[in-house]
Amino acid sequence: MTSLDVDAVRTFVMVADLQSFTRAAAALGSTQATISVKLRRLEEKLGARLIERTPRRVALSAKGAGFLPAARDFLAAHERAMAEFAAAPCRLALGFVDHVAGPELSVLIAQIHAHDPSLALSMKIDTSIMLKDAFDHGELDAVIVHREGDDRPGRALSRNHYGWFAAPSFEWQRGTPLRLALLSTVCTCPDRLRAIETLDGAGIAWEEAFVGGGGTAVNIAVSAGFAVSALANRVAPPGLIEVGRKLGLPPLPSSEIVLHSRTLAPRAREALHMLATAFREYNSPTV
Repeated sequence: MTSLDVDAVRTFVMVADLQSFTRAAAALGSTQATISVKLRRLEEKLGARLIERTPRRVALSAKGAGFLPAARDFLAAHERAMAEFAAAPCRLALGFVDHVAGPELSVLIAQIHAHDPSLALSMKIDTSIMLKDAFDHGELDAVIVHREGDDRPGRALSRNHYGWFAAPSFEWQRGTPLRLALLSTVCTCPDRLRAIETLDGAGIAWEEAFVGGGGTAVNIAVSAGFAVSALANRVAPPGLIEVGRKLGLPPLPSSEIVLHSRTLAPRAREALHMLATAFREYNSPTV
């Protein structure tokens, strides 16, 4: 009877979730060559091709898509069995700054859970200031935030690039204040300050047409064609367009995204490393 190798199955799930050999290798602390060998051996055992790889994309084959749910169950069962011998439950409380938690975040969380289902993972999405405060008070084990205005050490993960986004129907007549959708003044976050300081520096009049308590509210106002907002390119909602050049608006400065973490238990440290490296690779142009 054919037996499955746990590492090979975990490798398959990682590649399937991240849709990239490069990202999977980085997240597992391995190499693309090793990833390829493990997958090939798994495919040989199962007698079917699981991954279709081309120069432009990585995708599941029909057999691979069918095997994926069973692979997740297999890993979960393995982790449950191992958890019976664990000395104590392991916890990881993670904070992610709003407007940085892009579309890949759900994939990364799912991958962490698949890798270690018994890990007690909790997550908070908030502004950099609120997350750093929670981290300093011991409420969070690690935070992924903007570095801006903070000289504390941190692991650089990526850079956020910004643009002026609006609905295709949005119109602005030069000489009138630019209608902005901004986060609340209670939220003294870099995204709000970036928009205001850039316009003030260019001598462009503006008005707060919409003030929201979070990124979701701001995105709704912008999508309605009510106002324009400075958004990170990678998390701008579908349907919005970059209107900076069209409206003659000044370019927005980028920001560095960093990871701050405290000393963690080995399992939590491994999970955090997996997420951080995958996040970094996910935001690189390499597939």
